[in-house]
Amino acid sequence: MAVTEEEVDFFIQTISQHSSYDFGDYSIKSFTRRVDKLLMDNRMDIHQFVAKLSADSKFLEKVVKDITVNTTELFRDPAIWQAILRDVIPRYKDQQKIDIWHAGCSTGQEIFSMMIAMHTKSLFEKSNFYATDLNTDVIEVAKSGKYKYREIDEYINNFNTAFKETDLPEMKDYIEISRGKSLIKIKPFLTQKATYQQHDLVTLQPPFGKQFDIIFCRNVLIYFNHDLQNRIFEMFYDTLVPGGTMIIGRHEGILGDIVNKFEKRGTIYIKK
Repeated sequence: MAVTEEEVDFFIQTISQHSSYDFGDYSIKSFTRRVDKLLMDNRMDIHQFVAKLSADSKFLEKVVKDITVNTTELFRDPAIWQAILRDVIPRYKDQQKIDIWHAGCSTGQEIFSMMIAMHTKSLFEKSNFYATDLNTDVIEVAKSGKYKYREIDEYINNFNTAFKETDLPEMKDYIEISRGKSLIKIKPFLTQKATYQQHDLVTLQPPFGKQFDIIFCRNVLIYFNHDLQNRIFEMFYDTLVPGGTMIIGRHEGILGDIVNKFEKRGTIYIKK
């Protein structure tokens, strides 16, 4: 039986009481599905589950990691990457330094996609890449740049489609593919480029103490309610330099007055 909204609230309050994590402004619909799955996976009812959360801090940390969604791909949604290559990156060709923040970076494929894109436009060396996620486990995967070989066909298709409108770079210049070890490895000159930090967007406190030219936050905000989404958009707006670029997911959008502070180009938003 699915948990009730009251039981989900009870779950959220328990986590808040015993940690610094606050899931109160997450979308109740998506959060309920995740709580249902956790109860099923752990073979507990909500009362047993909450009792264990209260008594076991390691279990609580594991639950927080399990409940955060970590789905990403290399050059995910290739049509958006075509737009980034065509409309976004050329805007920065004359800058001496380009600071890029990937918020909710998950296992890092998006970071490496942007690095490759910047490298093909000869902007890699003067770009600084910063990445954050709530989940420290996925940050460690991102740092390693190692992925399962079974994902390679999708990555190749995305890569080829993303560069459809420009000269197609050699994928082997950026990625080592080991069929024998069933492993994909991002090359060291890319993995060593990013700076990572654990960060919770819910705090509305920007990381790294700086402003950014480009902020990616794709397929993260759909898990928040509209009020929290708008507060995060305000934070992104304040954290972008004038004329800076924000890129969100194709199923995400801005509701409310904050939209008037950006020029919208599909899922790409330019700070006015």
